[in-house]
Amino acid sequence: MIRFGLVIYVVALLAGIIALFMIFPFIIALMDGDAASIRAFGITIILNIVLSSLIYFVSKKRVKHKSLRVREGFMLVTMSWAAASAIGAVPFVLSGAIPSYTNAFFETISGFTTTGASILTEIESLPRAVLFWRSLTHWLGGMGIVVLTVAILPFLGAGGVQLVRAESPGPTLDKMAPNITQTAKILWYIYLGFTVLEIILLMLGGMNWFDSLTHTFGTLATGGFSTKNASVGAYNSAYFDWVITIFMIMAGMNFGLFHKLLRGRFRDILKNTEFVAYAAIVAFASLFITGFLIKTYGSFGNALRYAAFQVASIITTTGYATADFELWPAAAKGMLFLMMFIGGCSGSTGGGPKVIRVVGLLKLALNEMKYLARPRGVFRIRLDGNPVKKDFIYSISGFFMLYFTALMVVTLIVTSFGSDIITGFTSALATVGNIGPGFGMVGPAMNYSFFHPIVKWVLSAAMLIGRLEVYTVIILLTPSFWSRR
Repeated sequence: MIRFGLVIYVVALLAGIIALFMIFPFIIALMDGDAASIRAFGITIILNIVLSSLIYFVSKKRVKHKSLRVREGFMLVTMSWAAASAIGAVPFVLSGAIPSYTNAFFETISGFTTTGASILTEIESLPRAVLFWRSLTHWLGGMGIVVLTVAILPFLGAGGVQLVRAESPGPTLDKMAPNITQTAKILWYIYLGFTVLEIILLMLGGMNWFDSLTHTFGTLATGGFSTKNASVGAYNSAYFDWVITIFMIMAGMNFGLFHKLLRGRFRDILKNTEFVAYAAIVAFASLFITGFLIKTYGSFGNALRYAAFQVASIITTTGYATADFELWPAAAKGMLFLMMFIGGCSGSTGGGPKVIRVVGLLKLALNEMKYLARPRGVFRIRLDGNPVKKDFIYSISGFFMLYFTALMVVTLIVTSFGSDIITGFTSALATVGNIGPGFGMVGPAMNYSFFHPIVKWVLSAAMLIGRLEVYTVIILLTPSFWSRR
């Protein structure tokens, strides 16, 4: 049996944590004398703390054992992300920045899931407090709101493993410390360290503190929300482009590798199959596109700058843009389209299927060809130099089946409401993959505001499914999950 009291108990705690983070945009609203935002965030904070405290103390009496079971972990993670998005949307509505709750929820879940898909047609005129909260949802969702909860609330103990495993991006969970609470803290310390470093570098280049904060949130979370209508391209700065490009690539790497780097284990990084493949893909795609852009931008250096930025943005599913790639040559657009099917590394803040899964399936295909040529041969799939268990390959195959099924279903629903097939498919790919921009009517110079409200709710669900690695959400829809056995 699922202990709903325990699930509600932890969700209430997480809701309280979300309310505390709203204090930051509330302070900015006070600094700016923004009465509408002060009222919006003030009311949301007070109501959220009162309600979450009430639910917490009522449910606490019914909670006897705090250790979570596997099924409770799946339910709790899904409910936590849905609740965070529902609560986070309220200030947008109350402030009048996004009057429609449907649009506000879409924008908020896009922030938390680090998708970066937006319904906003005019960004720069919005209050700073609203823009800050919009970007802060990225930063919180990047490393994971549940991972943050586990880091702050050590009482979850062994049960926290179930939560982090259900939320973590990728097929495996790297433990960097003896217990999951310490692992969660290490991840957040690394994340915070990179955040401070990028903010400093952007400010050294002349970007003001507010834009440095918000763009850093979007970069390291691989989210893509900008304070500018033209995204990062509004600055027209090679320095900013390269700083953000480098940090996007870093954010798309497994954060466990940075922990190894800090401990001096350099060989482990070079032996990591996923990292080597990721670096090779980014380098090849950037150079390939550069070759087609030299005539457009006049020199190899400029072409590489724009190519590398867009490649890093798409493969890490960040969604920032410095150019409208819809206007690029077909081959360059084709390469970016392929990047949408790969994603970042496992254990990163990037979305998409993940490099390790693509490499695993490729090795499986190559192995099958070896078997056809030599039926009596014994061949093993190896990653990082070690043989891989069949369970790992089965989980990858199952993931891709569910992933592409989700893409097909979402595409069918979107096109049923009148969208063309390019817009329908790439909007599905951009939301399930947490990428943000697609092609057609959802290209880098467009947004998602024109969709029917039903489509926006479907795409919101698609973002959640993609961020929680498909299994975590889909499993809740199966009869076996609710079985008493």
